[in-house]
Amino acid sequence: MNSLAAFALATLVLVAVPGPNLIYIITRSVQDGRRAGVVSALGVETGTLLHILVAVCGLATVITDHPLAFAVLRYTGAGYLACLGVRALLRRPPSSAVEADDAEDRPDRRRLYRDAVLVNVLNPKVVLFFLAFLPQFVPTGLTSAQTRTRMLVIGAVFLAIALAFDLCYALVGAALAGWLRGTPRRDRGLSYVTGGIHLGLAALVLS
Repeated sequence: MNSLAAFALATLVLVAVPGPNLIYIITRSVQDGRRAGVVSALGVETGTLLHILVAVCGLATVITDHPLAFAVLRYTGAGYLACLGVRALLRRPPSSAVEADDAEDRPDRRRLYRDAVLVNVLNPKVVLFFLAFLPQFVPTGLTSAQTRTRMLVIGAVFLAIALAFDLCYALVGAALAGWLRGTPRRDRGLSYVTGGIHLGLAALVLS
C-alpha cells in the first residue's frame, strides 16, 4: 500500500506538469469545442491504456531493443503530428458565428478520437516512459504473473488520474475558446497557432 501511495503521488506530479497531452487536448478543445476536447482526452487515454498493456506484456522491450522498429515508430509519430499541423494550417475558418456554431455542434468525433489515440500511441517517448516508470514500483522477488498483475494495478491508477486531469484540461480549453475565437480573423490566427503547435510536437518527437 505504501508503494501504491507513492506511485499515485508520483503520478499526480507527473500528470500535473504541462506536457504534449495537455497541449494537444487544450488545443483541440479551444479550436473545436468542449465535446472535441473531451473526445480527445478519451482518445489520448485510450492510447495510454495501450501503452500500459504493451509494457505489461513485455512488448515495449521488444520495440526499444530493435532500433529499426523504434525508428519506424518515431518517424511515423512525427509524420502524423506534422500532417495534423498542416491540416490545421490549411483549415478554412467559418465565415460567420452561425456557421461556427454549426461546425461545433457536428464535430467528427470518430476522427477526433482516432487522431488522439494515434498521437499518443505513435509517440516513442511514451513507450520509453512506461518502460522506465512502471517497473520502479514493482517489488522484486515476484513471479511473472504477480509482476504483470502489479503493473496492471498501478497502470490502472495512472490511467484514472491521467484521465481526470485530461478532462479538466478539455474544460479549461473550452473556457478559453470564448476569448480566442469568434471572428474569422481570430479563427484563422488560432488555426495558425494550432498548426504550429502540432508541428512543434512533431519536432519534439524527433528530438
